[in-house]
This record gives sequence, structure tokens and C-alpha cells, in this order.
Amino acid sequence: ILDLGCAGGRDIVDFARRGHRPVGLEGSLAFCELARAKAAPLDAGIEVWQQNLCDMSLPPARFDGVFANAVLFHVPSDCLDAVLAQIYATLRPGGVFFASNAHGFGEDKE
Repeated sequence: ILDLGCAGGRDIVDFARRGHRPVGLEGSLAFCELARAKAAPLDAGIEVWQQNLCDMSLPPARFDGVFANAVLFHVPSDCLDAVLAQIYATLRPGGVFFASNAHGFGEDKE
């Protein structure tokens, strides 16, 4: 599973605990370092890649799933088509793309 915009790594850790081999992708170096530190105690070989969403270079047909929780609204409209094309290309045949965006007035915050 590719966790697009993994931030501090909460979801990649959860995915690993559930038996998946997640890869986190994040634009912020500080968040990448935080995610790596959070994942390290699991000793599960979790990778965290630093890439800008508008300039991603994803391996073709690598992932069974892409998880984009509360991240796509950060993508400027002029590069959204390219981002979605990269997501599609990195999915294996039959792969699943999950996207969600925050809504309301903060009731979905942790």
C-alpha cells in the first residue's frame, strides 16, 4: 500500500501492524523523518519516500492499493491530472485507490 501524504506515519504503522508492506510518501522532510522514526520500532522495513505531489515519480504497477487520506485537496488544480495519472500508473491491475478529504467544521479531527 502506498500512503500518499503519510505525514507523521500513523497510517503506515497501522497498515504494517495489519500485515501489509506499506510505503509512505510525503513532501515534508520533517514529516518523513517523523514517519521513519515512528515506523522504526516495528522493524518491518517500512519505506518513506520524500517527493512533491506535483512532481512524483512512482514505479509502474508497484502497489495493490493507494491510500490518499486528506491529501488531494493540497494538490493545485493545474497538476491534479498528472497526480492522478501517476497514481493510476503505480497501481497493479485490479488495484484499489482510496481517497478521502476533510469536510465540515473540524468534527473529523483527531
